[in-house]
Amino acid sequence: MKIVLVGAGSAQFGCGTLGDIFCSKTLAGSEITLLDINAEAADNTLKTAKAFIEANKLPFTVNATTDRRAAFKGASFIISSIEVGNRFQLWDEDWKIPMQYGVHQVYGENGGPGGVFHALRIIPPILAIVKDAMEICPEAYIFNYSNPMTAICTAVKRAFPQARFIGMCHEIGWLSKWLPRMLGKKKEDLFFRAAGLNHFSCMLELKDAVTGRDLYPQVLEKAHDFFLHEPGYSDLLDQWRATGKMEESEQFDKQGALIKSRYEWADRRLVKFMLEKYSLLPITTDSHFGEYLGWAWDVVDHRGIVDFYDAYKIMLSQTTRHEIKLETSERVVPIIDGILNNEGFEESAVNLVNNGLIDELPSWIAVEVPAVINSAGVNGIPVKHIPKGYASLLRSYCGVYDLTAEAAITGRKDYVIQALLANPVVHQASRLEEMTNRMIDQQPRWLGYLK
Repeated sequence: MKIVLVGAGSAQFGCGTLGDIFCSKTLAGSEITLLDINAEAADNTLKTAKAFIEANKLPFTVNATTDRRAAFKGASFIISSIEVGNRFQLWDEDWKIPMQYGVHQVYGENGGPGGVFHALRIIPPILAIVKDAMEICPEAYIFNYSNPMTAICTAVKRAFPQARFIGMCHEIGWLSKWLPRMLGKKKEDLFFRAAGLNHFSCMLELKDAVTGRDLYPQVLEKAHDFFLHEPGYSDLLDQWRATGKMEESEQFDKQGALIKSRYEWADRRLVKFMLEKYSLLPITTDSHFGEYLGWAWDVVDHRGIVDFYDAYKIMLSQTTRHEIKLETSERVVPIIDGILNNEGFEESAVNLVNNGLIDELPSWIAVEVPAVINSAGVNGIPVKHIPKGYASLLRSYCGVYDLTAEAAITGRKDYVIQALLANPVVHQASRLEEMTNRMIDQQPRWLGYLK
């Protein structure tokens, strides 16, 4: 078995995924190839991995390369988590330049104009990755962790419909933490399902796993008070700033760990609004949901969003050290085990091309749905009878993804402008071409292909 980690030079992704793989008995004896465009970063991860394998006497071999086509030879599974450029610098530009042109974005990463430009930067290199995989190891499963997830998965499956390309996101895991505390029950006694678009998904069903009793009414009754008393970022960041030691690594570690351990989500107000108006609980934890809604600017907790953004940068600064732990932190390795062992379990959320999984949405859009994992692969479970109000919100963003995918595949700038005009977050038209040209001029390395 050969597994390739694309973007393995990242300490967070590379070492974290290695720790997951090393926990698997099914994958024992596998060859792991660390692939990154940064040779030094990949080598740092390689040294850490070899030392860990030797110290723990693990039955794995590991190597590193910058040669993608060589890495893909003989690969059975490819796990990819890449980003282009300076993540936070580009994110700031995605967020702030559209705001200068009058677009009220609540977050600017996955939805709204910021999400469009983010997608247009990252889709081309991912298409290049998939193209090589389809030529060299066409039967390999490709698991993607990069954002914007729906835009990426939609574009990849449009360009390469035969690719075994699956989008993975850990946001669904918050339900397993929230619901037992909220309802006073054990995790294993709860059965839930959620569906929608990535970062734009709601829990649709919640039952007692033993009796089958509908527990959603209890969530609607208790959720608001439960979230109201959960700690957020504001107070912790104020305390951290007050120390005057923001640049000391020890302070970063101490306060970052404290923030991470107490943080639940950034936006109480939008959750409350969805509970009251739609009787649905969003599964996102950091205000992504509001990126796709034209009215979210009026509803969201702006302080919570900015505090989350600041703290998120702090938390990512913690993961510069290469450290491997024998623990399963993400779901991709259990899914790989489930495929190889024909386990037939239900995975709570994956991103696949729709093809009737959600009747209310177009067949070509990538949707986030539960799936059965067995020797046939990752098989989406159809989700029927999406509430009409919620379905209308989801449909309102599908045209943006359609045009974004076309722009990324064809390089046509007019599709970019049309994607912005279709975007529910955009409420003005006259300056959008100027804004698009400004973004291309700002980021020519990644957006210069748009003509």
